[in-house]
Amino acid sequence: MANQTNTGNPKVDLAYRRKKNKEEMKYQVVSFTLMIFLTVLAFLAVGADMSKLFIVPFIILLAVVQCIFQLYYFMHMNHKGHEVPSMFLFSGLTVGLITILAFTTIIWW
Repeated sequence: MANQTNTGNPKVDLAYRRKKNKEEMKYQVVSFTLMIFLTVLAFLAVGADMSKLFIVPFIILLAVVQCIFQLYYFMHMNHKGHEVPSMFLFSGLTVGLITILAFTTIIWW
């Protein structure tokens, strides 16, 4: 008898892909729900007439969290093969944060 392995078996491959797609869809729905919640939270913070010293950093923090969710779950940056684009994104983020920190330091000093 021939050696029977699961590789190349269309039924097993289809079941595996369906399972992976179901998992991926679950992560996307959860992250979408979290993003909607973070957006509502930002609107509530603005509508609550809180101090601008609290609202601005809070909204920026929520925006950063939403950006991470969108990159990793909707843009599929968590999959293999996206190491170089991730490196460029994080390098750009680092340069941007250093620039903001430098300008903030110059203004407040």
